Amino acid sequence: MEAKVRRKILAALRELAAADRPVYLVGGGVRDQLLDRPAHDLDFVLPGETLGLARALANRLHGGLYVLDEERDTTRVILGVNETAESRLVLDFASLRSADLEGDLRARDFTINAMALDVANPDRLIDPTGGLADLREGRIRACSPDSLTHDPVRVLRAIRQALALHFKIELETLKLIRSAAPGLARISAERLRDELLRMLDGSQVSLAMRLLDRVGALDYVLPELAALKGVTQTAPHVSDVWEHTLSVLQHLEKLYVPLVGKYQEENVGDLTVGSAVLRLGRYRDSLAEHFNRRLVPDRSLRALLFFAALYHDIGKPATRQETAEGRVRFLNHEDLGAQIVADRARALALSAAEVSRLEKLVKKHMRVHFLANTMGGSKGSSADGETMSRRSIYRFFKATGDTGVDICLLSLADLRATYETTLPQDLWEAELETCRALLESYWEKSTEVVSPPRYLSGHEVMETFGLKPGRTVGHLLADIREAQATGEIHNREEALAFAGRWMERHFASEDITREEGEE
Repeated sequence: MEAKVRRKILAALRELAAADRPVYLVGGGVRDQLLDRPAHDLDFVLPGETLGLARALANRLHGGLYVLDEERDTTRVILGVNETAESRLVLDFASLRSADLEGDLRARDFTINAMALDVANPDRLIDPTGGLADLREGRIRACSPDSLTHDPVRVLRAIRQALALHFKIELETLKLIRSAAPGLARISAERLRDELLRMLDGSQVSLAMRLLDRVGALDYVLPELAALKGVTQTAPHVSDVWEHTLSVLQHLEKLYVPLVGKYQEENVGDLTVGSAVLRLGRYRDSLAEHFNRRLVPDRSLRALLFFAALYHDIGKPATRQETAEGRVRFLNHEDLGAQIVADRARALALSAAEVSRLEKLVKKHMRVHFLANTMGGSKGSSADGETMSRRSIYRFFKATGDTGVDICLLSLADLRATYETTLPQDLWEAELETCRALLESYWEKSTEVVSPPRYLSGHEVMETFGLKPGRTVGHLLADIREAQATGEIHNREEALAFAGRWMERHFASEDITREEGEE
């Protein structure tokens, strides 16, 4: 949030608030202002009801008004409702939870979030817990000894904010975190979900998971992950499944920042990432637009991608097999993993669309590896030339949909984490070229290769060839679409001719009709 926008909001509140009724900016908005960090949400508290002031502000600034909790008198104003999540501003209004402002601030989580500014006098900082000193020292400190046991979800928040701000957690607070971690078992799925997804949407996700594990919180949030520890793998893997998973998260972030975020040369950490930026950087705007989409407001596709990365090998412990030669295999681990991640997502009260996306990401996460191996990573390098390559690309996106974009990034991170410093350059180049061909087709040749126009409907096929509804119609239409993707069909007439040949090749029309009618 730009300073002028913040000033405009505060000025409007000064005009709208009653003279004898103070309004305070509290929490992260104060912290971020002192750190000169952008903020997308501001929290305000005031004595008494909030709806009247919030409604007046929404009307003044042309925002949306929402009552979050009528019983607790919590109201939200959203500015820029129709804009992207990055440019939208959220203003929350709550009545004081304690007898006075100081009591309200002391009941908060950490001192750096327990400061306030009086909207009528914004130059005076109200800081009863020493938050400014902790802010200057880069320190996360609990407001009180019972701050974390009172609300154990603050265990996750402490780690997330420490990593986001590059702060350290004070030793006594770290002890409180360890003591409070078992209390996460009584936190609602919705609150765990929201804090976890914020963490997955933040920076240093790999370190966040390692810290959650060290303080004893991971077992209460994502209990399946414990099974990954100590599950050994043979070459080319260089670590067990748990360490490999953490490494995938780390490499995914290294790729995501320069490929999806705003390009900065310092974000390209090594030559391997640099080659990825060189090959795929032309799709940065398209990638950013893709990941800016939301299945659910305030929950990003980026967080779901990192969730999938965290669970991409969760099926390995139960599928591990060792051959007589000592080679370790994990047959169909992606299928079992898809079931496990879907179960965890449901337990965390994610939406049906989010569950489906996670399930598909894990189930199909090997597809790019298979393509790179069979196609040599080069478009048109297969035995059937470019037609085979187009067919493979069509089938890939038919199986993955728009998650295929996410799978490209996940696959690159997975490959890097598998080999680490032993990664052969030709394998990396093959994987990169495969991803380039996939993304090129998805964004530049969509109507040709990924989703060609439908020349014939099921009704037309049945009417033309005397078929009844059934599987044969579906198979024929699917083969027509694939032939379009490979370049064999370019119009309706060619689609009809293809269908005629297909019918002759497979069955006589009257036999198909009889078969479908007997089902």
